Amino acid sequence: MGYFDVPEIEYTRYSNRQLAAVPLAVLAVALLVLSGSFLVYGTPVQLGMDFAGGAELTIQTTSSEEEINDAFSVEPDSIQSIQAPGVENQYTVQFAGIDDEDAIQELTGQAEANLAQDGDAAIVQQESTASPGFAAQTQQTALLGLAVAFLGMSVIAFLLFRTFVPSIAIVVSAFSDIVIPLAFMSIADIPLSLGTVAALLMLIGYSVDSDILLNNHILRREGDFYESSHRAMRTGITMTVTSMMAMLVMGISAYLFGVELMASIGIILFVGLAADLMNTYMLNMSMLRWYKFHGVRS
Repeated sequence: MGYFDVPEIEYTRYSNRQLAAVPLAVLAVALLVLSGSFLVYGTPVQLGMDFAGGAELTIQTTSSEEEINDAFSVEPDSIQSIQAPGVENQYTVQFAGIDDEDAIQELTGQAEANLAQDGDAAIVQQESTASPGFAAQTQQTALLGLAVAFLGMSVIAFLLFRTFVPSIAIVVSAFSDIVIPLAFMSIADIPLSLGTVAALLMLIGYSVDSDILLNNHILRREGDFYESSHRAMRTGITMTVTSMMAMLVMGISAYLFGVELMASIGIILFVGLAADLMNTYMLNMSMLRWYKFHGVRS
């Protein structure tokens, strides 16, 4: 069995400003990306069918995904191969923002006309739609869930430590852990859906776990600052890196099998956990060290 050894970082070589500079710079870039996307497209992150409404066709065809993409006058937002026992050559094709019945019938006709291969015509097995009104309501519910989860996490942090700096360090780190993956989603054209919102909710839990572990070791356990920090890092980094590898394997496996949603969740969690490592052991660490040596007055 392999052994993961967490090295002891010489934090004394770096000032608090140096430690905080990198995560704050990455956070600033992420906020700029989201702001630019909002100004150009009207939303910080591309909205999937769950939140924008639209049409979905289930098609049986021997054509490739590239040929399916080229078969329509409107570019599909998502093409996913259906992986299930006894199911072959079936795809779900999503068109966000389309809910007009005539437009859907036109897309169905295009699929049947343009995706014939070797004499086998494409068969549109199912048509489904989500109205913009229902999608907007779903979007509000999901965003409310994120806001409530973040607020609840903030309240728990303040109740646990009852001191401003350690508590705000947890909140700032968790905020950055959410913003950075959102910016990555904007750059990588990963749409915001119910599945990716679930990934963001999981990141809030991961972030709180690693930050509270660090704060608790430094503020409530015996030993000097650096000894306590390394003790927390041995546990926290091992857990986070293990989770990152699991999410990476899940994302790659899902991508190879054509399960787009699971692949998106895997890569979002991988990026978010990498951001959590940086924010916990650089940004949070710098704020705790300032509090421990300069902010506390005996």
